[in-house]
Amino acid sequence: MRKRILIVLGHSSEDSLCCSIANTYLKGAQAAGHDVRLLSLGKLKFDPILQNGYNAIQALEPDLVAAQESMVWAEHMVFVYPIWWGSIPAILKGFFDRVLLPGFAFKFQKGALMADGLLAQRTAHLIATMDTPPWYYRWVYRMPGHNQMKRTILEFCGIKPVAVTSFGPVKSSKPATREKWLARAYEFGFKA
Repeated sequence: MRKRILIVLGHSSEDSLCCSIANTYLKGAQAAGHDVRLLSLGKLKFDPILQNGYNAIQALEPDLVAAQESMVWAEHMVFVYPIWWGSIPAILKGFFDRVLLPGFAFKFQKGALMADGLLAQRTAHLIATMDTPPWYYRWVYRMPGHNQMKRTILEFCGIKPVAVTSFGPVKSSKPATREKWLARAYEFGFKA
């Protein structure tokens, strides 16, 4: 079945393994006939700082308005990013701070304990690279970045299920290992 897929590259560099993974996923998804958009955060023009929290409206830059439109358009979202300091890069966190706003991504009902996720009926796949061995990140660190992305950001906004794939350790990986990761990214896109 044909899907509308939004790929968000949460790495600031176009010369990164994450960029290669995002582009390879895109090729696989296009080969399967899906409608795909790629959003590269490093190319967007926006202030990643929510200057006044939710106390004052901060106008969205045109790139963020377009990003919100793509999120509404998408049926499936793919986030490709590195794990830095155990979590997501600042550019990705700043992007979420600015676009996942009350009234767009979630809404609190008076007296309710939890917010209503306004981006329901969408699924997501997280593809994260890391220098930590994925088993160590899972069992010793307890996956803080994955939990943040899956539970406290995407599921909070109604996006589920959220699949998670970890590639690592990157720093010591051999070219053949990276080729296997790219082949998996292509397959993920093709089978989305």
